[in-house]
Amino acid sequence: MVKIRPSKQDDRPALFEIWRSAVRATHHFLAEPDFQAIAVLMAEHYLANTQLWVVVDEQDRPLGFMGMSGSHIDSLFIHSTHRGKGLGTMMFDHAKRISKVLTVDVNEQNEQATEFYRRMGFIDTGHSDFDDEGRPYPLLHMRLLQDDQVI
Repeated sequence: MVKIRPSKQDDRPALFEIWRSAVRATHHFLAEPDFQAIAVLMAEHYLANTQLWVVVDEQDRPLGFMGMSGSHIDSLFIHSTHRGKGLGTMMFDHAKRISKVLTVDVNEQNEQATEFYRRMGFIDTGHSDFDDEGRPYPLLHMRLLQDDQVI
């Protein structure tokens, strides 16, 4: 049975592999130099300094992770060999228990992610032509539309 727990320091190598696997499977639009630069940021900064939620298997092996800043989902990655098994939805449900109002920024070119968030009830609230580092990868800004909210 899978469960969600806070990340631990010794998870970092597995979390980096999850990120690498997920990005290779879904971010075909990334130029290789950009992938390499993002990989350095992920390994040396994000994973080293961010408390994450990790979905693990029965042996406590990480299968995916999610980062949040307040009510904003900063990251949600599932290892490519475990995609399509409901783990992303499980992580999303966990995020909804943490915060009633959720937002996310997603690469517009990552159609699988944009479709996932729309299926979860997110609506588009804005657009940026560049990612947070100024690279030419457009972002969609999205917000979860709760039952009692008005657009």
